[in-house]
Amino acid sequence: MNEIILDCDLMRFRNSGLYHYCLNLGNYVEKLLENQRNERIRFYVPPLEANTFKRNDHCIVEKKHHKFWKPFLNGCSVWHAPFQSGRIFPDKKKHKGIKVVLTIHDLNALHEGKPEREQHKSVAHTQSLIEHSDAIVCISEFTKSDVMKHCDVGNKPLYVIHNGTHKVQDAALFQTSYKPTRPFLFGMGYVNRKKNYHVLLSLLRNSEMELIISGRLDEHDYVENIRKEAKELGIHDRVHLSGPISEEEKAWYLSNCTAFVHPSLAEGFGAPVVEAMLFGKPIFLSDKTSLPEIGGDVAFYFSHFESDHMNEVFQNGMEQYGQNGLSKRIIQRAQQFDWEKSAAAYIEVYRSLY
Repeated sequence: MNEIILDCDLMRFRNSGLYHYCLNLGNYVEKLLENQRNERIRFYVPPLEANTFKRNDHCIVEKKHHKFWKPFLNGCSVWHAPFQSGRIFPDKKKHKGIKVVLTIHDLNALHEGKPEREQHKSVAHTQSLIEHSDAIVCISEFTKSDVMKHCDVGNKPLYVIHNGTHKVQDAALFQTSYKPTRPFLFGMGYVNRKKNYHVLLSLLRNSEMELIISGRLDEHDYVENIRKEAKELGIHDRVHLSGPISEEEKAWYLSNCTAFVHPSLAEGFGAPVVEAMLFGKPIFLSDKTSLPEIGGDVAFYFSHFESDHMNEVFQNGMEQYGQNGLSKRIIQRAQQFDWEKSAAAYIEVYRSLY
């Protein structure tokens, strides 16, 4: 039996892209292997996720003693470390037969304006994981180019496998949900400096639109600065930082927004962008890191964040969207990012190591 174990430790963070990455990749790989007698995938999960996957009997629940003793590695053929900060990596001296697949999502520390010391530390950590891996997957061509430039992969195989996107649930708001009363822009993701959401305030100054940003309020000082700036501009009643939302609420906002906005400074992929594209709404992104690769020619891009430039890009983009039937092409592009295709590509990587 060739057994693959997917490390889902980071599913501890339920409202994160990594949660959905592990959940979707795991379920689709499991589906594709269900009729294979000599292959199976299992999931190393935090206790709260013990019943999350379709086959709960394939889950290995984290225990405190696993820090010292990992009996679940006996018989493991491939350990998939799906992010470069996972806590568990097999000791190949103790488990000589195990091959390791490492997925690198980004080297974002290089693009966030962090001190040089932090950049070096982050890259050095990724390099140490590369050295203990047998195959490397990057989630975008941009991430691959970063890895090739800043890390030494030696002669190890290096693949690019884009993430897929999951079907968002039926749209619904609840009694506790915020329901906008005006046309609104929508963004989603952790609210921190890297996401750069504060630059969107300039799009409200000469309009009556609202701005709704949903996702974990990740940096308190940054969140308070957004609120302070909105108050100074006299638009605080039209700026709503909702915090985490349900899948149903997300679907409602994506269905009803005037446009989706994502001015992030650093992305390894950009999963929220693909989710938004499924709804065919106008997409406005920064032109940084992986975003042009994901948005392609169906999105509009801010090349810098001066107010006049952003308003010009937004107005021109909305005019083009209304004139050329772009909505259908946006949906078609989103459909290219398919988890079943991505899972099949990962299975080929696993099989190359048996």
